[in-house]
Order: sequence, then structure tokens, then C-alpha cells
Amino acid sequence: DHCNLSYIGMDVFVDLAPKLVHKVGQPMWKEYGSSWLYVYLPQLTFNKFKSYVKFGTGWDVSDERTVYDPNRDMVAIEAKLQSGQPKTSFWAAKEKQAFTGAGDRSFSRVGTIQDVSSHSSQQRIHRGVGIFSVSMEVEGTPNFKPSPHMDEADLCFTLVSLRTWGTTDGLAPIVYVPRKWQ
Repeated sequence: DHCNLSYIGMDVFVDLAPKLVHKVGQPMWKEYGSSWLYVYLPQLTFNKFKSYVKFGTGWDVSDERTVYDPNRDMVAIEAKLQSGQPKTSFWAAKEKQAFTGAGDRSFSRVGTIQDVSSHSSQQRIHRGVGIFSVSMEVEGTPNFKPSPHMDEADLCFTLVSLRTWGTTDGLAPIVYVPRKWQ
């Protein structure tokens, strides 16, 4: 069963760094940067979001599609990218503007994440605000409806838009294959 929850904005790190390639020249991670990518967020933020889902729906959230890094206390989630129109948009902070306050920042649209990730100058980890469409999936059949007391729900994040403040070198990207739903 599939349930659309809502949209949410979170302070995240989006990994546009290219991934490993097999010796024969084939990508290990199919469609990375064009249909999905890794997004990193603090464990505390992810736990708070899971508690909101539990409170609002009664469902516990599975950690099935996440990778936890205890050294950085960060969680990597697999975010889908919008494949139809409109594609996932990429906005960058304007640099040559005097900012007078914390909320006084403006952004300009650079293009889509799919386009931006193909430029070598942008193939880094970007920090910013990710706008996500979030849905929840639970296993069930027409004859048996799942119960929040029996099962956990999987969250599906679709990145709708990214407002980036710039890149960071203080976060190492995932370079192995923990992806569970290839």
C-alpha cells in the first residue's frame, strides 16, 4: 500500500559526486544522479522526522533504505529524483549580494539536478535545503490490510528542489554499494 504524506524542507547535504565504475567501464550504481542520489542529514533530524511520522500515522519507520554513519552521526537516505516534468530543480545562492539578515538570502535557478550533476565543477557534495515529497509504503494485499502494530513502513523521499549555499569538503561521500533496492 502507498500513502503520500506531504512535502518537507530539511537542511541536507546532497551528493553529486560521481560514483565508482567497474573495470569494464560500466557504472556500479545505475542511474545515479539522473533518477536517484544520496542525501545526508544529521541522525537527530532523521529521528525527529520518524517521530513525526509515528505520531501522525501510528506507523514505525523502517531504517531499510538508510545508511547510518556513527563517526559523523549522519544518515544517508536514497532520494528519488523527479523523472517527468518538472524535473528536480537546482538553485544556488547569489554570491554578490550584501545580506543584511539571516533570512535575507536569494537564490537563482541554475537548472535541474540531472543537468547540474553532469558538470564536473558541480560534482561535489552540496549543502542546502532540500524540498522533498515524502510517501510511505507498507506491505499488504487486498485480502490483508497491514497494521501499524505488526509492520514497519518504508519512507520514500523524492527530491523536488534543492537550494544550495555551496559545496563542502567536510563530508566524505558514500563510495561502496549499500544500496538495497537496485
